[in-house]
Amino acid sequence: MYDFVVIGAGVVGGFVARALTSYKCSVCIVEKESDVAMGASKANSAIVHAGFDAKEGSLKAELNVKGSEMMEEVAMELGVPYRRNGALVIGFDKDDEETLKGLLKRGNANGVKGLKLLYGDEIREIEPNISVNVTCALSAPTSAIISPYELAVAAIGNAMDNGAELMCDFEVASIERENGVYKLVSADGKEVSANCVINCAGVYSDAVAAMADESSTVSVYPRRGEYMVFDKTCGSLVNNTIFRTPTKMGKGILVTPTVDGNLLIGPTAENIDDKEAKETTASGLSSVLAEAMANVNGIQRGKIITSFCGLRAVGNTGDFIINFKDNFVNAAGIESPGLTSSPAIAEYIIKMLEREGVLPEKNEKFSPKRAPFHEFRNMTNAEKTAYILFNPEYGRLVCRCEKVTEGEIIKAIRTNPPARTVDAVKRRTRSGMGRCQGGFCMATVTDILARELGIPYEAVTKDGKGSFINIGRTKGGEEK
Repeated sequence: MYDFVVIGAGVVGGFVARALTSYKCSVCIVEKESDVAMGASKANSAIVHAGFDAKEGSLKAELNVKGSEMMEEVAMELGVPYRRNGALVIGFDKDDEETLKGLLKRGNANGVKGLKLLYGDEIREIEPNISVNVTCALSAPTSAIISPYELAVAAIGNAMDNGAELMCDFEVASIERENGVYKLVSADGKEVSANCVINCAGVYSDAVAAMADESSTVSVYPRRGEYMVFDKTCGSLVNNTIFRTPTKMGKGILVTPTVDGNLLIGPTAENIDDKEAKETTASGLSSVLAEAMANVNGIQRGKIITSFCGLRAVGNTGDFIINFKDNFVNAAGIESPGLTSSPAIAEYIIKMLEREGVLPEKNEKFSPKRAPFHEFRNMTNAEKTAYILFNPEYGRLVCRCEKVTEGEIIKAIRTNPPARTVDAVKRRTRSGMGRCQGGFCMATVTDILARELGIPYEAVTKDGKGSFINIGRTKGGEEK
């Protein structure tokens, strides 16, 4: 029995759980996948949006600007890579210029700082590789980039360090309320009870809302977005995040550096019905590449190292859906700018719970800080040498592309929330995210996981739920 159960271990659920642990209450996070950050939190544009796009007066506008202002401090507290690189929304003609003027007016109304229209050579002084066809641009200097999955991992890890519990592989199948207590039952029969439930279930938030309230009007559909990632040799092609003038479907194909030094392009925007359709398509990736090349010069097809697809949870109201009824909170339709807004959404929900008299007194032992996960790679050579003397596993290189050591992988397995799969290790350490995409390091990571978890080598999965990497042994007979 818990005071609060948070459904969904993405970045929004993570920040809500973290905020709840700053009070004297018991908190449990349930997640249907095998790890945290498995939905939109791992597959998005990794942008901290400035806030000029959301409609004036909307919850999106309020929480976007607030979240953007909070993010630098939050990232510092949680030890997550963050860089305020700015953004340019580019236009190609007079119609685009009029749209950009509208965005400037909207951004000013939303309270975004530093917005400015640029023209011609002003743009190319900032971005030498921008297309010669670009005539105008809106500059948003408060825009930034961050590692979204590391942010979710860190927020949930910090919540767990402050007392929250995490239950993965818990797919909510039913919700009942009796005598003021909610009982959540998973698809495989596990049960969790709580006085209050916060629904942060992403594309499934409408289904979860309906389980708790048959009269719920929450409706969410997925919008597919496909991306391409380029080698780190391309990471300096642009300085700002480059957007096209937006349409009703979104901000178009962006070209952006990442905090890890790669170049990212995408996404497409396709409304679909299947909430599990995360495969990439030839047509989608072709359109991403074509538009990115039209925006920025020097993009090289041969430098692509991987592609991926994410699903955005688009709500039926055009705005974030955050409401409270009978000690049940919905945080639904959290599409872009959901990542940016996530700490502000948590703050908004906490204030809602305070007004409803649900929260107990503050937890004076709460700590908002978490040690950076990549401190070893940022050490000087002398510091690394001294560190290895006491921690020899940091002297064994596992991932040659990203320079990840065995010590960092062991830390990922032993630190909240613990990594249990190859991809979980990848999201925490970047092992397997380099040019070879795990071709050299996967076997060693698998071996370390098997040893640390005390399971057979062939029982280790790539990403949970039957995604076995090995099907058996070919040498040495049966395992001893």
